Amino acid sequence: MQKKILDFIHQTDTQFSSSLYSQAKRCLLDLLGVAAAASLNESSQILSRHVAAQYGPTKSSRSKLLFKDVYVSECGAAMYGAGLIDALDAHDGQVLTKGHVGVTVLPVLLAQQNVAQLSGAAFLNALIVGYEIGTRAGIALHQTVSDYHTSGAWNAIAGAAVAARVQALPRDQTFEALGIAEYHGPRSQMMRCIDFPTMVKDGSTWGGLAGASAAVLAADGYTGAPALTLFDQDVEAIWSDLGQRWYLHEQYFKAYPVCRWAQPAVECIRQLQSEHTIHASDVVRVEITSFHEAGRLATKQPNSSDQAQYSTPFAVACALRDGIVTAAAITRDISDPVLVRLSNCVEIYESTAYNDKFPAERWAEATIELNTGERLISQPMIARGNPENPLSDAEIDEKFFELSANTLTRNQSQQIYDTVMELDNLTSVQPLLNCL
Repeated sequence: MQKKILDFIHQTDTQFSSSLYSQAKRCLLDLLGVAAAASLNESSQILSRHVAAQYGPTKSSRSKLLFKDVYVSECGAAMYGAGLIDALDAHDGQVLTKGHVGVTVLPVLLAQQNVAQLSGAAFLNALIVGYEIGTRAGIALHQTVSDYHTSGAWNAIAGAAVAARVQALPRDQTFEALGIAEYHGPRSQMMRCIDFPTMVKDGSTWGGLAGASAAVLAADGYTGAPALTLFDQDVEAIWSDLGQRWYLHEQYFKAYPVCRWAQPAVECIRQLQSEHTIHASDVVRVEITSFHEAGRLATKQPNSSDQAQYSTPFAVACALRDGIVTAAAITRDISDPVLVRLSNCVEIYESTAYNDKFPAERWAEATIELNTGERLISQPMIARGNPENPLSDAEIDEKFFELSANTLTRNQSQQIYDTVMELDNLTSVQPLLNCL
């Protein structure tokens, strides 16, 4: 298994299918839209100052912060990029990992000193490899340990794999890098941040730093192997189909910039709105029945965007007011009296049946009580954007342009879009780097 995984990371004659390239470009575009929008968040601005002050450039390590004209070290750029995307909970994920891989893979890839030497296809190849390694690492770690850890615990491994590939490390150093990343990946307490939402989010900030640092350390002779998440006998079945089953196609895309666990409840509200005329002022109570983790997103009066992103009641309130959940609502409108009132109307109940389906499936149902006494009951719903109910290409495109409009001109966004769509045909990735 060791040889198979290392060969997969380093295969140099890679030519993936057109469907994989298409999906990789969807992921890339989505991540860049989230990154552009998130650069306005307070946590991103604090992180950029921190990285610039503590992880400055050197003669041998020099990269730019994403969407900023600031040079830092490779590890600093990876740390910032992962934290930037993690600052707005709108990026892709995978249900069995209960988390996100692209949030770290892309920033580590962009941070590499020699990334500009890649063709567009080679850049996408590295992205695809990162998703396949990272998703399996996440599934394996959740399967083999009892604590509910954040994504940073395992997406650090994906970051190390991508960095090792781009740097063309020898197989033995890649083996060490994967072990270093696994060992130093932040085994953060996910449910602590669910109960008490703060800027630490899903741990991917330190996942990015750990992954990028692991490759640098391994290249200098530092040891840390083996990564049990990849090479232990107990997880061999998870890795046996590497290169055959493509988890890239099993990523979900978020329709709204809030925790995935809150989004089935949002779809319940939207389903009722499609069948009834519902005025927000007429709503006196909302009952949401869902799985346990969705109920832990319980903050009713968020005082920060981080709390709003991790709040099922507030997401429901946004849907009742707007028919959708927007980045503006969960960043600028958190003190809006209409949203505050509606959020306080929401009560969440736990379903044993829905608990049993989690994490592979996430379900919710809603009952809206109006001031007339009428009760509107939704159908059971799942979130949109899964492989079985995907967002269309048009929806992915619209989401990118809406999010990037926060910080980029329409021409800048269009240039990024056009470059991403043609990336697999470009002889150099430099045009994309110029856009970023």
